[in-house]
Amino acid sequence: MTVIDMAPQEQLDSDSQRVADLVEELLSEFPPATTHYKVFLGAQFDKGLAWVHFPVGNGGLGLSPRLQKLINERVFGAGGPSCNNRNPIGYGMCGPTVMTWGTDEQRAKYLRPLFACEEIWCQLFSEPGSGSDFAGLSSRGVKDGEEWVVNGQKVWTTLAHLSKRGLLVVRTDPEAVKHAGLTAFVVDMEAEGVEIRPLYQITGEAEFNEVYFTDAKVPDAEMLGKPGDGWRVSLTTLMNERVSIGGVIPQRGTGPIGDIVKLFQALPPEAQNPATRDELMQLWIRSELFRLTNIRASQSRKMGDPGPEGSISKLAMAELYKDIYAFAVDLLGADGMLFPRGYKMIRPDHAMFSATPQQAFLRSRANSIEGGTSEVMRNILGERVLGLPGDVRVDRDVAWSKVPRN
Repeated sequence: MTVIDMAPQEQLDSDSQRVADLVEELLSEFPPATTHYKVFLGAQFDKGLAWVHFPVGNGGLGLSPRLQKLINERVFGAGGPSCNNRNPIGYGMCGPTVMTWGTDEQRAKYLRPLFACEEIWCQLFSEPGSGSDFAGLSSRGVKDGEEWVVNGQKVWTTLAHLSKRGLLVVRTDPEAVKHAGLTAFVVDMEAEGVEIRPLYQITGEAEFNEVYFTDAKVPDAEMLGKPGDGWRVSLTTLMNERVSIGGVIPQRGTGPIGDIVKLFQALPPEAQNPATRDELMQLWIRSELFRLTNIRASQSRKMGDPGPEGSISKLAMAELYKDIYAFAVDLLGADGMLFPRGYKMIRPDHAMFSATPQQAFLRSRANSIEGGTSEVMRNILGERVLGLPGDVRVDRDVAWSKVPRN
């Protein structure tokens, strides 16, 4: 029998129909209105509709990542739940990292509970003494038989207070250069020796945390990659993080810019003056450019680790959202100085959510810090995208133990 290869578009059309049929099957067997979200998400994983480009058995079908948009639109349109909303660090960052660096046993153990939101995940990277200089971190992991004993402190750990698992990077070889002496692990956030303390933000919420490790024991089997692979593992996580934070593709006129348009339309006629309207339209144009750029990037992104281009979206998003919500507070006039929900010190069950323009104005300050500061993003774009010469790094070939620190 002669086999005729289908053209790429024909193959994509065939795959699209296959995915559409599976989505309809999912919605029919597990109606979102009457199915608990964990059960629904578990079934979505089992049908290969979690990360459609992952291999069969790992929540995917080995198909083009472009088909995930089709899945999400149909599932969310039918009122289905979103793993990304409930487990954003796990879905957007830790899951892809486990897929790339984990063993078959680790993928089988972690990916389904992660996607079904049975286990919330966090990311344990930043430290008080090495925020932007991630490779300079000082938390230590010392081998002790079949375990690693971990001591140190992490900060800005989103949703750590809700997390069952964490993606942890520690220094396991202080005599190697700082980028080479790091190792990544999956850590049980409920284990003995792991302490989580809230970090309250200017919104009054503590979606961030600081985490202390005091002689915490992590099994050797929980390592991602090999000893010394921690820097490369972290790059996988960070590139996915920047795509996850900055690569969201809302529908036209929705999201932050949609909220501000509604706010403007609610103003009295005398406040809708040409100057204010012009400022609004400039923000609308920037939002639309941002949305279209993300669509183009999503369509051209190949399977595998995302590259440094994700830093473009992350940087653009951070600066745009700050400008949008600053404009929103201006529109509110004196009401912009109020905080309607009250300044309650709470530990929320969500991340990056704002109920009012005033809260969003305060929360948007974090956009230019989390996932890599805007200054770091500009360095990455200059060096890795534009090919500009990098900063002088006098510690590049020096053992971490010999690098001066504060």
